[in-house]
Amino acid sequence: MRLRNKPWAKEKIASYPQYVIPNPEQYKGKWNELFGNDHPLHIEIGTGKGQFIVGMAKANPHINYIGIELYPSVIVSALDKLLENDLPNLRLLNVNAKDLESFFAKGDVERIYLNFSDPWPKKRHEKRRLTYKSFLQLYENILVDGGEIHFKTDNRGLFEYSLVSFSQYGLLLQYVSLDLHNSDFEGNIMTEYEEKFSAKGSRIYRCEVKYPNDKK
Repeated sequence: MRLRNKPWAKEKIASYPQYVIPNPEQYKGKWNELFGNDHPLHIEIGTGKGQFIVGMAKANPHINYIGIELYPSVIVSALDKLLENDLPNLRLLNVNAKDLESFFAKGDVERIYLNFSDPWPKKRHEKRRLTYKSFLQLYENILVDGGEIHFKTDNRGLFEYSLVSFSQYGLLLQYVSLDLHNSDFEGNIMTEYEEKFSAKGSRIYRCEVKYPNDKK
């Protein structure tokens, strides 16, 4: 993905600290204080322009959502969508997913969404894939016991790699679709990429995996 630089993005993000949380580490272990309730917390890593996370927040008002995106020039589009919809159950973080443990304590998060992550196809870049074992360990460290990962991609190679990675880590496969848009799955909310790829005829792959409650 080639990013179009928006030099004004950081300034706009800073103008809305109530939506893009500037110091998320202060809420580690107490995100319920920010949202003002004890609803479950779901996060999306690599939220992009925000279409998916905004759609989820609209559809599920009794779940709190946080969209995480590294690039200011991208997350500013998600901010625009949030401003248009004024969703009290959605906030954004302009941070690196590698630092998740700085912002979330064990048990803070119930579910993680990974949508159309960078496939990093070269073997030497394997450790950068968001379904690599070190990331799976990172997610486990912030999820509730039995927490879930929901994963979507158009990249067959990444999907196959991820299924193996999940299995080797000991995750439990709850759901798998090799052609999501021609399946019986209901309630799918598409990302911007998903709309673009599926319109071109690309197959969309999706799975749900769960950490076992008794994993040590």
